[in-house]
Amino acid sequence: MRTWIKAPLAIMAQGAAGGLVVQDGIISELVASGAQPVAPVDHVFDAGRHVVIPGLVNTHHHMFQTLTRAHPDAINKELFPWLQALFPIWARHVKPDNFRLATRLALTELLMSGCTTVSDHQYFYPQGLDSAMDIQAEEAAKIGIRMTLTRGSLNLTADDGGNAPNDGVQSVDHILADCERVIGRYHDMTPGAMTRVALAPCAPFNVTRELMEKTAVMAERYNTRLHTHLAETRDEIDYCREKFQCRPVDYLEDVGWMNERVWLAHGIHFNDDEVKRLGHACVGVCHCPTSNMVLASGQCRTKELEGAGAPVGLGVDGSASNDNSNLMEGVRHALMSNRLLYGASAVTHLDALRWATEGSAKCLGRDDIGKIAPGLQADLALYTLDELRFSGAGDPLAALVLCGAHSADRVMVKGKWRVIDAMPVGVDVARLRREHGAAAKEFLDNL
Repeated sequence: MRTWIKAPLAIMAQGAAGGLVVQDGIISELVASGAQPVAPVDHVFDAGRHVVIPGLVNTHHHMFQTLTRAHPDAINKELFPWLQALFPIWARHVKPDNFRLATRLALTELLMSGCTTVSDHQYFYPQGLDSAMDIQAEEAAKIGIRMTLTRGSLNLTADDGGNAPNDGVQSVDHILADCERVIGRYHDMTPGAMTRVALAPCAPFNVTRELMEKTAVMAERYNTRLHTHLAETRDEIDYCREKFQCRPVDYLEDVGWMNERVWLAHGIHFNDDEVKRLGHACVGVCHCPTSNMVLASGQCRTKELEGAGAPVGLGVDGSASNDNSNLMEGVRHALMSNRLLYGASAVTHLDALRWATEGSAKCLGRDDIGKIAPGLQADLALYTLDELRFSGAGDPLAALVLCGAHSADRVMVKGKWRVIDAMPVGVDVARLRREHGAAAKEFLDNL
């Protein structure tokens, strides 16, 4: 099948005003303004009402936390107090059934916002949740979204000098054995793969040096990406100085993580020298603008990091700091927060969209997604400008960001429509809302 997505209102690609042709899940051709495809097509989709961009790529999330959005025990707190409030609640209540609902809800939200590839930093494994990666792989396959299964981990409790609850940690041997199992089952390095695997100890303040070092060795052996939180808060800087007698980036290098396999969540409190070192090593950074603002954690130095050579992507983060899973909203927040730091002319809507597409793809180590170009995967997000918020908009691409687009009208993954008329194909959204909402009520038992 050759499908011509014809003459869009606007498209985030040069030389494609006439649209693009999709064949066998791949972008086979860009069509110039007024031109026809070079070969006959089987189907034409009139995109005259649509703004077409590459599918968004979410590089950091905590999907289980959708069950504790706006939790009364945790609102209006910075990161460490927030974790102290919710770790015990999660330990009591996160189970396979509600974890599945949380994953399904987050994936559906992301897809509806225009996201076609996701990564979820699933670090919390209370007893009985060993199947978390399998659940997420199953849910991603059902909804038809690409997923980097990010096998996270905790092994340093509060009693050991960390901050994880006793009921939420696993031994190093157990963690590494399951990482190896997940890699063997789901890690697909072929172009166009629907699932890949990354290894992700949570953060310096709740995993051991041994786990960081052994995870890095395993990632090298099996050719996976590495992910962790780093330099998110000043409290973390103080913790590393006290615990390791160095700053977080020094610690990262010391445990063998300063290389191109790594992408970091947040990456806020880096000094000039650290920015240069991270860029030189091609370490990626996932900018989480909504998170940074809600928690008042600080501002990621996106422009300096990118200028130094570090890939910069975007993530929605979890309920610690973003109580929805809408990456298109995150694009707008990225534009606004970075303009406060760099100025109105220094950060454009195209920068923010690029971070959420090409930059995020680089963070995940993928060169087959993130752009609209021949030979790349046909992962696309199409938005209309029919709502009142867009009336009067002169630049359609800029309008997506400046006027606040939040819901895609059509989403294509690997050449298949996964959202049609703003609704996910095959998902009963009303039922999902009821079931997830009922499950979330259990997390309010202490109120």
